[in-house]
Amino acid sequence: MKEVILDVNERKEKGTRVSRRLRSAGAIPAILYGARQTPISLGLAVKDFNRVIQGGAGANVVLTLKFSGDKNEGKTAIIKEIQRDPVSHNVVHIDLLTISLKDKITVNVPVMVTGLAPGLKEGGILEYVQREVEIECLPAQIPENIMVDVSNLNINESIHVRDLKLTEDTIKILTPADRMLVSIVPPTVLEEPTPAAAEVVPDATAPAEPEVIKKGKKEEAPEKGAEAVSKETKEEKK
Repeated sequence: MKEVILDVNERKEKGTRVSRRLRSAGAIPAILYGARQTPISLGLAVKDFNRVIQGGAGANVVLTLKFSGDKNEGKTAIIKEIQRDPVSHNVVHIDLLTISLKDKITVNVPVMVTGLAPGLKEGGILEYVQREVEIECLPAQIPENIMVDVSNLNINESIHVRDLKLTEDTIKILTPADRMLVSIVPPTVLEEPTPAAAEVVPDATAPAEPEVIKKGKKEEAPEKGAEAVSKETKEEKK
């Protein structure tokens, strides 16, 4: 990977207000860290940083920091972290890390897909399970991305880290070999809702059925007492 020169300015003032002034002036606040150095507060132009990121090298570009003065001239660094505004997605802060071109470093490299999978022709869906892999190598050997060929991938098949083939033998993949990267999943089938049984609605024009009234037993008169029977007997004798 080629080195890219980035103009930076060391800033003495620190704090939230200073960072806001930098952003208002079209600059990005940054901090340069190092293993054996005190962190250095920096400011760099937005247009210069966008040129670096959009130049094809991505976030893993190796930077040669060019300071406005002679101090710290020629420091080599990589981008450790980029902070963005959650709404506008503009870069609001950058962490840089000084490195040595002779020492191996650990970085995350994006995974890119190439080829047309047969499973896609059958209606399958390409699913990214993991978009980056962690590698260890010399700074000059950092690839812009790692290509994954899906030309032979059918539905319900996947590609894992162990399937990756790197051109450089000196690059070591640190991500576990059994980690899945991409897969072809079956197409999603939406089940149509089962129509509910149609409710029976009575026809208003149909004649009403006669109401059936259940008739109970005829009410019986209460049984006559002994005194009433004796009185009726005497009257009959007369």
